[in-house]
Amino acid sequence: MLDPELLERITARRAELDELEEQLAKQLAGVRDERDELAVAERVLERITVQLVEERASARPVPGQVAGRTVMLIPHREPGTDESMLPPDYQRIITAVRQAAGPIMAREVGEAVGVDISVKAKLEPLRSKLVRLVDRGWLGKLPDGRFTTRL
Repeated sequence: MLDPELLERITARRAELDELEEQLAKQLAGVRDERDELAVAERVLERITVQLVEERASARPVPGQVAGRTVMLIPHREPGTDESMLPPDYQRIITAVRQAAGPIMAREVGEAVGVDISVKAKLEPLRSKLVRLVDRGWLGKLPDGRFTTRL
């Protein structure tokens, strides 16, 4: 005849092992779910990386829409980018600033690129282009309002 105390201990141990098996099964399911999520994240990251590489390879200014008008977006200056990415009028502005003997006022840039500086309405768009080039990292601006090339 079997010892009832021994049977009780075996039954208790079996219950412990069953509970442990259930916990491990849940843990394993969680690990598998997380691995699946990581695989999806890797695929998404690869796809985005390919898209970014393609976009940077064809990094020409892209026309955008502002108030229903088509405008040319000026990219931020990044390592490895050159002025050829900019529209021709912006390239002429940078060339004028570069050819100046030192820091240059917007009026002097206007003279160099052929803008009628006697008409304020023609000088202000040039000034806004200069400021845009400063904001995007293509030029520098001194506290006195003069523009300079970035080093």
